[in-house]
Amino acid sequence: MSKPLLDRFLSRAVKQGRLGIVFADGSVSTYGTSAEGFPEIVLRFTDAKVPRDILMDPRLGAAEAFIEGRLLIEEGDVMGLVSLLRSNNPWDKGGDIGPPSTLKRLINKASFAAEQINNRVGSKKNVAHHYDIGNDLYALMLDNEHWQYSCAYWPEGVTTLAGAQEAKLKHIARKLHLSPGQEVLDIGCGWGGMAIHLARHHDVHVTGITLSEEQAALARQRVRDAGVADKVTILLEDYRDTAANGRRFDRIVSVGMFEHVGRAQFETFFQACAQILADDGVMLLHTIGRFGGPGTTDAFTRKYVFPGGYIPALSETVAASEKFRLIATDVETLRLHYAKTIRAWYANCMAHREKIIALYDERFFRMWTFYLAGAATVFEHGGMGNYQIQYVRNRNALPITRDYLIGS
Repeated sequence: MSKPLLDRFLSRAVKQGRLGIVFADGSVSTYGTSAEGFPEIVLRFTDAKVPRDILMDPRLGAAEAFIEGRLLIEEGDVMGLVSLLRSNNPWDKGGDIGPPSTLKRLINKASFAAEQINNRVGSKKNVAHHYDIGNDLYALMLDNEHWQYSCAYWPEGVTTLAGAQEAKLKHIARKLHLSPGQEVLDIGCGWGGMAIHLARHHDVHVTGITLSEEQAALARQRVRDAGVADKVTILLEDYRDTAANGRRFDRIVSVGMFEHVGRAQFETFFQACAQILADDGVMLLHTIGRFGGPGTTDAFTRKYVFPGGYIPALSETVAASEKFRLIATDVETLRLHYAKTIRAWYANCMAHREKIIALYDERFFRMWTFYLAGAATVFEHGGMGNYQIQYVRNRNALPITRDYLIGS
């Protein structure tokens, strides 16, 4: 019964581009029509349960069948497969990849709600799940200059990943409106790229905090190698503890960390930031954001990628921050920048396929590339983008026009 239902589902889902499937019984079905700009993909299902698993939850079912080697891509690649499905059902036109079944949807919502507690212990565990899998993987995937695992910025003329990440660091620095000697807090500092850039180019003192032991160790080494150890301190610390310490900072920057806070902790996060930020301070929050209203995190992402994470809607973010009299002075939406960034990461992973498999195994490589393919295409066709939100506590903390954002 699953095969006819899947046939009906895919007949609706694929109109442009071609999808061919060889089923476990040897039968073949094709969907869509050839169209310029749309991929052509051929799959093979190795057992009769694959159609049922996909119908139960299209995202998780297809992902796990691919990870387990039960869904084989015989022509094309996983990026092409996910691109084909998402480009046929763009969020902008009311579509998206089909929802899970009613039962799966209820289970997903219950699991999501339970995971959103995200206290100190849970936060550290969740961060370790993704970031402590080893720096060697990220060395192969990221730009090797700035080690930025977040959305780059692609102004006209920038064509390399390292160049786009450099542009992102400069773009954020302008929004922070820095002066020499200021104290800056980098919440979720990663491998120290932002801290190094600000200390080196703006003569400020940066305290970077992270919950990842792997990141902290390498960040400290990179800070020493960059010759800015006198200006940068990397701490293994939770932002809630930073607030409790009573220290205040002239500037706060947080890039790619808010997604891990968890919806239940949004107000806690902004309350802490309001406590930490100096009266005349400036804060820049860079986060993945959800277009439209609030939602839930899909089961694949929660299980394999970011347990405890949640992509916020802009309305949720601003609603939480305004309770603590943080004034949102500038909001920029980066619509396609992350898609370009993740496609560059995907290309790096494909180029280093054998090295990544040697570090982990074939199953991990399939999981990781499925994650990257899903992430890239959700920024191209799905309901995700990036927001950069600038905050102040005092309306006089910044110039009254945005001219200071122009320049090098």
